[in-house]
Amino acid sequence: MTWHKAWCVLLAPALLVIATSSPASAQSAPSPVPNRDQGWGVATTVTMGAAGAIELLMPRIFYSDPESTVGWKARWHVSQLGPVMTLTVLTLANEFLLKGAIQDPRPGCDSSNTPGPHCDTYGSPSTHAFGSFAALGQGTAVWLFDMTKWSDGRFNAGSFIGNVALPLILAGVTDVGRTAGNWESAGQVVAGSVAGVGLGFLTGMTYALMARPECGYTGNMICW
Repeated sequence: MTWHKAWCVLLAPALLVIATSSPASAQSAPSPVPNRDQGWGVATTVTMGAAGAIELLMPRIFYSDPESTVGWKARWHVSQLGPVMTLTVLTLANEFLLKGAIQDPRPGCDSSNTPGPHCDTYGSPSTHAFGSFAALGQGTAVWLFDMTKWSDGRFNAGSFIGNVALPLILAGVTDVGRTAGNWESAGQVVAGSVAGVGLGFLTGMTYALMARPECGYTGNMICW
């Protein structure tokens, strides 16, 4: 037996073991559990809820009709529950129906660690981004049409701050927190934000155009 054949005989068992064990080892090693920042998780839930609460509690601010007392008026409408609850239902549908249909994994999740810790739900579209930007879209529409249709184009700083500026800040913090905390990818957050602001604006526009901001001639601060 030549030395070449001797080396082949000696190395063959080792090569066979390596060839058969390497794929098994690769398949059996799951991806590590992704790290999620719990602080950002709580903070973004708070900012999403706060954005919705602002839209629920904001009064309709308008410049009153010429036949009534002239000047800026603020009226709280119980009917504001309508658009807020509509967007709440859409937000829940995104979380419990749409995400499951799309099945886009969260950052750090793949077939080897899903389902598992921090990989038991899907990421797109981001529900937190959807909810916070839906509130922004609704508020922007209410402010815009209360100004252009019901106030003859007059600008009111209080209405703008409450309906647009504050929700915009909260929505921005929500988006930053979802990506910084590794809860969703940038694409998942953008998808939720775009869908939320679009549907929010349509809902707010429908409400603002159908429901007059004043409460009639009763002078009541709260009305339907």
